[in-house]
Amino acid sequence: MLKDRIVFFNGEYVPWNQATLHVSSHSFARGSAIFEVLSLHQTDTGPAVFRLDEHLLRLFQSAKLLDMTLSISVEGLETAVRETIRRNRLKKGVIKIICFYPETAFDILPPETTAGAVILAVDPEQDLPKMVSPAGKGTTLCISRWRKLDPQTVPIEAKASANYLNGMMARLEAKKQGFEQAVMLDTQGFVAEGGTESVFWVKDGILKTPASGTILQSITRKSILEAAPADGISVAEIRQGPEALLEADEIFLSCTPFKTLCVKQINNRFFEKIPGPVSLKVIDLLEGIVSGRDSRYQHWLFPA
Repeated sequence: MLKDRIVFFNGEYVPWNQATLHVSSHSFARGSAIFEVLSLHQTDTGPAVFRLDEHLLRLFQSAKLLDMTLSISVEGLETAVRETIRRNRLKKGVIKIICFYPETAFDILPPETTAGAVILAVDPEQDLPKMVSPAGKGTTLCISRWRKLDPQTVPIEAKASANYLNGMMARLEAKKQGFEQAVMLDTQGFVAEGGTESVFWVKDGILKTPASGTILQSITRKSILEAAPADGISVAEIRQGPEALLEADEIFLSCTPFKTLCVKQINNRFFEKIPGPVSLKVIDLLEGIVSGRDSRYQHWLFPA
């Protein structure tokens, strides 16, 4: 239960219900918080965090893009992540790091102070059952009318809370239309990404995904692009319109909590079999990596 979890909160470990901010804080009122979501996996040698170094690197890059100075170092956060996992006795689950301005601020500019940090560690099966992936069932997807934020409007490489209003609107639209997920196009009409997911599709045996430039640099996406070619899967980062998805042989979404989520329907088109052969190879590849069975990627796992 969430109420039994322990939270790292600005240097202290406190019960879940005590990890609170005032509603007048700048990061609540203006959406100036930044965050990372990490996954924890069971391995033969104990629980391990997937690509902890990459997540912390991206967190500090987000802070830099927002001119935010953090009150904790990379090493301090790494230690705190491990300790939060240990105090919650987790063997698998999801960790969320949030950096924020706790001070009251009615101005649009953030306070001229360092940003605090909080670390949450949960097991979705126990704590967040609605978050558990229907992995075997697949998901339904529609192409949203909402466009991905343009890189000339905000720094889309920053994993900032305010940026996710964009994905929320796309997902709300999908829900109203009877779909579970949405994929957005960029402002030029090319496939970009989902509300909180990267999108991959397969055509003629080639695994494709949108080129960087208008999308968040997803760590799961990066991992797939790095590992798939070594297993004989051809990959391509490409800019294509929505017809590429409508004509694809297979589609799957990727994100930190689920790694892969196969699409069984896009708009009015249904896929006869999921996962498809290429998707299945990617699923098996990632499962071998996060479980620690694939020795080629042991350096991606950080003992908790």
